[in-house]
Amino acid sequence: MKTHFRIFPCFFSIALCLGLPQLRAQDWVHTGTNLGNARIRIAAADFKPGGDDPETPALKAAFDSTLYSDLANAGIFDLVSKSLAPQATPGAPQEINLPQWASVPANASMVAFGSLTTSNGRLVVQGWLFDTHNTVSPQVLGKQYNEASSRDMARTLAHRFANEIVMQLGGGVNGIAETKIYFVSSSSGTKEIWVMDYDGQNQHAVTHLGSISLSPRISPDNSRLAFASLGRDGWEIRMYSLELNRLVAFPVGATGGSNLSPAWSADGTKIAFSSSRSGDPEIYVTEPSGANLKRLTTFKGPDVSPTFNPRTNAQLAWVSGRTGLPQIYTMDLDGTNVQRLTDGGYAISPSWSPNGQVLAFSWNRKYGPGDPGGQDIYVFDIASLHWLQVTHESGSNDYPFWAPDGRHIVFERTIGGHSDIWTMLADGTEQHQLTRTGDNFMPNWSWK
Repeated sequence: MKTHFRIFPCFFSIALCLGLPQLRAQDWVHTGTNLGNARIRIAAADFKPGGDDPETPALKAAFDSTLYSDLANAGIFDLVSKSLAPQATPGAPQEINLPQWASVPANASMVAFGSLTTSNGRLVVQGWLFDTHNTVSPQVLGKQYNEASSRDMARTLAHRFANEIVMQLGGGVNGIAETKIYFVSSSSGTKEIWVMDYDGQNQHAVTHLGSISLSPRISPDNSRLAFASLGRDGWEIRMYSLELNRLVAFPVGATGGSNLSPAWSADGTKIAFSSSRSGDPEIYVTEPSGANLKRLTTFKGPDVSPTFNPRTNAQLAWVSGRTGLPQIYTMDLDGTNVQRLTDGGYAISPSWSPNGQVLAFSWNRKYGPGDPGGQDIYVFDIASLHWLQVTHESGSNDYPFWAPDGRHIVFERTIGGHSDIWTMLADGTEQHQLTRTGDNFMPNWSWK
């Protein structure tokens, strides 16, 4: 089962694909997704080891590689290659030679450096960010961390320092290095909900239900996970507490029919989902406790895959088959002001950017007999109705979901019947495959 909408294949007929305005991956994509247009040339020096603890080299290697990777993945930096950087390892401000980093071949505008020491089970990291062209007052950032020593903690501290750098140089937007990605995986034999670090590390199962679970959605406070699961009475929305490590009650998610595709509002006060309890699949919204259930759609044909506008929490995008093939629509939270955004083809899996300006979705614009087309990820500017295709590679690309920085998108790519999780920048560049074992589907990026 590749998409929620394909659960209802009989509802769709052939439609011609009518074009909408499009632009190249320039101004509106970069300004609307926090990518900007000019990248900062930055270097990351290997941190200077301190003390004689035998664990230090391994922890330093984990820290150095993680920090370098985080900065490379940030989407706003032109990172100096290690082969072009000076071989020095300055551990403190008095040890750094700024002209050495500012000149050829490094040509760095900024340099991150510092020291890492392990002693008596503690890991101490001191890190600085300096402006190489400001010799009078070069310090942009200075941080110190003192935590229990372990390889995981070395990675965590590198993530924290990288996030601080990204926030300082990226217009105040939080970095994503400590975020998680939830997804469906068949690696354990059944489709369970899994989680991994944003860079693909530390993959492990969250649920062990032995059934089929789909569409994970983490709450804004990272405490609960809503998802669809096949139970004895059909498809139901379940709620898993990450604090209690067990399922918790969500009775409204199992009241008749097929209940699918949950979505949280950004303030955590509402959950939207699709349910066929009244006949056709319709969009409902409720509180996390299940109170105040309200049906929003009433038109004939399936309505699925809701997603909140995280900027306002007062608007939903969703997929409807009311005119034949699935299309992307928006409406206000009271069910009014319905607007169709896509015109033709097969459009599914909408996801709203954190700033509320851009939708990402999967679209086969040439869907129909004799014209196979391709399922690709598109980004769509709500105000101008401009769209841009951001995947052009082989296979089927589906289930895009935004990172909280608005610069990155995670998505599912299926090639030759095998599905994996990938990330990319919002303009389609810098694609990275995160999973390689089993089949992996339906990713969801944590809010923080």
